[in-house]
Amino acid sequence: MRENGIRVERSKKYKVTTDSNHAFNIAQNLLNRNFAADKPNQKWAGNISYAWTHEGWLYLAVILDLHSRRVIGWAVSNRLKRDLAVRALDMAIALRQPPKGCIHHTDRGSQYCSHDYQKILRQHGFEVSMSGTGNCYDNAAVETFFKTIEAELIWRRSWKTRREAEVAICRYINGFYNPRRRHSPLGWKSPLAFERKVA
Repeated sequence: MRENGIRVERSKKYKVTTDSNHAFNIAQNLLNRNFAADKPNQKWAGNISYAWTHEGWLYLAVILDLHSRRVIGWAVSNRLKRDLAVRALDMAIALRQPPKGCIHHTDRGSQYCSHDYQKILRQHGFEVSMSGTGNCYDNAAVETFFKTIEAELIWRRSWKTRREAEVAICRYINGFYNPRRRHSPLGWKSPLAFERKVA
């Protein structure tokens, strides 16, 4: 790394995004750390992360299709509320129109366990799956995406406004991560190229 001028970027601020201290129902872990999927819309996974700006926190919710690791739904907000997760889910559903039986996996956070979020999952016939308590390995595919966007974008700059960070995140996901960033599990193809090959 030293010879090639590569240096490690580290996070300077930490924010808890999972509130599992609630009275909502918890689903069992159907995914069971099996992140492989033969085709699109078999397994989706979602989670929430954050970016620090001079205006305060900006929260980012994403939904990934585990077949290609493509980000199929995302949303940002200055508040860590259930509507953030709902908007990311609505985007993914509008884009993909998934068949009934698609596994939808998240952590046990109140946003994902809320009545509003679970109602949408039931309406679209998802099989609901949730990670074990405090176990990030149960949702490793989405955690990997967050570590990637943090290292390649979020931690590399000081963000003046939430809007500035939002625009950069949009460009990263739609202009780089989905169409161009290569992944070793996909045979060094980008998510979009991998999906086109399978189709």
